[in-house]
Amino acid sequence: MSGETESTPKLSPVEGIKDTSRYLRGTLADELAQEEVDHFGADSQQLLKFHGSYQQEDRDARKNRSKAGVGKHYMFMIRGRIPGGKLTAPQYLALDDIAGKYANGTIRLTTRQSIQLHGVLKGNLKATIAGINECMLSTLSACGDVNRNVMACPAPTNDPVRLEMQKLAHDIAMHLAPKSRAYHEIWLNGEKLANPAEEEHEPIYGKVYLPRKFKTGLTRPDDNCIDIHAQDLGFLAVLENGKAIGYNVLVGGGMGMSNSREDTFAQLSSAMCYVTPDQVVAAAEAVITLYRDHGYRGDRKRARIKYVVHDWGVEKFRDVLKDYLPFPLVLPKDAPITGTDLHLGWHPQGDGKWYFGVSVENGRIKDEGEMRLRGGLRAICEQFSPNLRITGQQDILLCDIETSNRSAIDSLLNEYGIPRPETLSLVQMWSMACPAIPTCGLAITESERALPGLIDTLETELANMGLAQQQVSIRMTGCPNGCARPYSSDIGLVGRTGNKYTLYAGGTYLGTRLSYELQDLVPQEQIVPKLLKLFTAFKADRAGDEGFGDFCTRIGVEKARSIIGADETVKK
Repeated sequence: MSGETESTPKLSPVEGIKDTSRYLRGTLADELAQEEVDHFGADSQQLLKFHGSYQQEDRDARKNRSKAGVGKHYMFMIRGRIPGGKLTAPQYLALDDIAGKYANGTIRLTTRQSIQLHGVLKGNLKATIAGINECMLSTLSACGDVNRNVMACPAPTNDPVRLEMQKLAHDIAMHLAPKSRAYHEIWLNGEKLANPAEEEHEPIYGKVYLPRKFKTGLTRPDDNCIDIHAQDLGFLAVLENGKAIGYNVLVGGGMGMSNSREDTFAQLSSAMCYVTPDQVVAAAEAVITLYRDHGYRGDRKRARIKYVVHDWGVEKFRDVLKDYLPFPLVLPKDAPITGTDLHLGWHPQGDGKWYFGVSVENGRIKDEGEMRLRGGLRAICEQFSPNLRITGQQDILLCDIETSNRSAIDSLLNEYGIPRPETLSLVQMWSMACPAIPTCGLAITESERALPGLIDTLETELANMGLAQQQVSIRMTGCPNGCARPYSSDIGLVGRTGNKYTLYAGGTYLGTRLSYELQDLVPQEQIVPKLLKLFTAFKADRAGDEGFGDFCTRIGVEKARSIIGADETVKK
């Protein structure tokens, strides 16, 4: 197989599963029909991802069920494919209905501008996916070894660059979507092929698809709100007179790593070439097919395209890419990233209408206590039918609002206890967490349920120090896979074991610099005290108006470790 040599290990088991799957069919349909069984077998779990779902377990219930002699409580996460995070009000209401009928009554906004529904039982899986498709959305290729949800700056500001990027996000997503009819056969009662192995064809992916998952995004250099350098493939707009004359093609970003493997690591993408707007889709296909042919299929922990870029180097990658591009390779242009925006609060769109950005803590839309976010968003959608857009920071934008409706929407926000961004601390608005326990099987520690308490304590202490207006990005994940992109934020908290985390610092909210490991195996209760020592030093010794991550980078890892009292167990 392409990409394998005599020195590389044999193919991973997942490659065999894909090879014999008959283009993602496997035995999914047969197992789905087994109503008496509440879960899928190991091979089908891998194929299920391509269809937009992960089989999970309620880990909160694990101990009690084990004591009672009962097996695991299986459930499923379902993720949507929503290019650029764009939704209509009817689509959002349909998803909300599905969340209440088949899932756990909440909607989870992801760090890739999509939605996840949690807690779906196997018997409701088909109805859930069919319901999502009925509102003109899909779950196909939201997961799996394919190009996943394509990101783009969501701001509906009516400027030509953002309009073009949002269109290109949709075009790339549709062009790179799997062509197999298995999805429609299994979930939408589509017509079945008599012999899929002979009649089916995947012109871009081939029979075994990609070596691993693949993530794509587009952004402006003055508003990197999607963390473009964390993407496998990024298109960074090159601006001239308010228009995008073209895009730098960035390749090889990725956050995942493994604690036990020094040859795995987080990496920012590198600029490979420059393309004109009409060449973007073809360039995306070229990078995908290069990765298909040369990615590492023997070791899934090193199967991402970032390792090809790292091992080859930029010059060799460009040299190979030349043969995949249908046009001459042009070197990238100068387009430094200079800013990013959360897009929260009221903003004019430039067409006489307004949008309002709602801060959603860790992306979880739910009703809890006096803050009834789910009910409030539903009421606004029912009464005013705004278009909506999900951001890369797990927030949501209410768009296309008439000036005459602003006060009524403000009243609804108050009625449902939904805070305005100006009432929230900067450290909360710039925080992110992955779901982790109890739903994610990869999670080692808590994340979504742990970060709010840390933020509440930290924001109070920062206010007492006079640093309430200091912009600091804090991201937490329950394992080193880095779904919330912790390795490029000012502060990163990565689940290590039990209630202990690896503490990172020195990144930046701009997404242009990786953080360094500050201390390993930090108990949760020690995180804020250690950070406060660093913030005390920051307040005393910062240079001008430098940011917190910039300060940590300037003083260096050894000085920062001495400040927080890091012990000698820190990994080198």
